[in-house]
Amino acid sequence: MRAILAFAAVVAVVPLLVSSNVALNFLVFTMIIALAAQGWNLLGGYGGQYSFGHAAFFGTGAYLTAILQVRFGLNSYPAFAAGIALAALVGLAIGSLAFRSGLKGSYFALVTLAFAEVFRVLANAAQVTGGAAGILIRLQQDPANFQFAERGTFLWVAGTMVTLALMATLALERSRLGAQLVAVRENEAAAQALGVDVLAVKLRTITLSAAMTGAAGGLYAQYFLYLDANIAYGTWISVEALLAPIVGGAGTVFGPVLGAVLLHAIAEATRMIAGRIPGIDLVAFGIVLILVVRFPPRDIPGLLRRWRR
Repeated sequence: MRAILAFAAVVAVVPLLVSSNVALNFLVFTMIIALAAQGWNLLGGYGGQYSFGHAAFFGTGAYLTAILQVRFGLNSYPAFAAGIALAALVGLAIGSLAFRSGLKGSYFALVTLAFAEVFRVLANAAQVTGGAAGILIRLQQDPANFQFAERGTFLWVAGTMVTLALMATLALERSRLGAQLVAVRENEAAAQALGVDVLAVKLRTITLSAAMTGAAGGLYAQYFLYLDANIAYGTWISVEALLAPIVGGAGTVFGPVLGAVLLHAIAEATRMIAGRIPGIDLVAFGIVLILVVRFPPRDIPGLLRRWRR
């Protein structure tokens, strides 16, 4: 808990010391990715259920947040909450279909990827989402509209959301559900033999995971005020949500945050060196993933433990 409070204090101080919009934009975007990655970490890191399609939850949260404001005139705060709720329901629905069918491992990963792609195609064609042209949230810089004139203020908001996610993850780690989840990850058959309701544990976890990732999508919509299908349901967010915990330490509280910071630092450095080549950041992420998988230690915590020795 002290580490979480220290993280919150650092996020609170940064906007007071940093005035560069470039730096603040980098930090806000990193916090949004860290929140999505924390959602993936609950399911993939603690539960061992690797998803390749967390874009389905990110995009659902983002799109409903935008659609309720633009099409129905709803205030951004209840729209944001509704986006989180719908993302959670989508997670529950996908989990029910996949886990009740006994899918796990690569089969579960491919199913989540398929759902994300289906959602992308539907969003690209639907009139309510703006189709291929996308949807633009009206600029109304007012805290009452969940829009802020200063990027530093939004960093405080995003940092608060990440802090709450860290606290929720720590609470899960120390809870009965967390112990059951790790037991399912390590040996599903043994956990079931000991009386763990494996299906219920998986469904609760994917619902929490989807809600957290949906919150990241809602933050993205409120910060950038524009969405299209390739942004909301694109492969990029599934890759980043998956890669950040793996690099930072899957199944740990701070792994997704560490991974998100490192990956985006690498992405920015790559762009500075190679220029604004489309997809160059994904190439850099792919190289990082290969190195992490190929050479031990396989994440930042492992590297730190090795260095201490």
